[in-house]
Amino acid sequence: MRTLISTSFVSLDGVVEAPGGEPGYRNSGWTFKDIEFDPAAYAIKGSEQEEATAMLMGRVSYEVFSPVWPGMTAEFPGYNAMPKYVVSTTLQESDLVTNWGETTILRSLDDVAALKETEGGPIIVHGSAALNRALADAGLVDRYHLLVFPVLLGAGKRLFGETDKDKQALKLVESESYGNGIQKLVYDVIH
Repeated sequence: MRTLISTSFVSLDGVVEAPGGEPGYRNSGWTFKDIEFDPAAYAIKGSEQEEATAMLMGRVSYEVFSPVWPGMTAEFPGYNAMPKYVVSTTLQESDLVTNWGETTILRSLDDVAALKETEGGPIIVHGSAALNRALADAGLVDRYHLLVFPVLLGAGKRLFGETDKDKQALKLVESESYGNGIQKLVYDVIH
């Protein structure tokens, strides 16, 4: 069974919306505004590219990433080369870009569960707040890679949903704090 890893930039109060400057959110770009850059805090992003063998995202994130990431050959060589899976009920094959490698549309969480049963290494989920919440609620997430930023954003899309469900135990397997206040937290989900 393949490991499904959710990776996120997250505010201390759980917001994941528009960390890199995406338009339409009042606090857009919160990961770099007023926070000193420390390359050590982002080292996990390089190791994720080396560890992952496939990338999973929702339609909205695909539509944001697909016009940009293929041209970022120095920053994302691993991600650009690996197979990508997009979970969407509305996206069509004709909507897929042709310069970002193999991309498969999955129509349901059952399709994601079936993908996890295939041979291969870890699958990493980027962006995709709604998909992350649905995957967590369905018990499909195996690990969280979180960079927690020392900001409170209030409103915004959150990593975790508000579904009334049983408690989910996590095991902290790696952590580090950086001088700029960012914390790296890596949790395995106890299934």
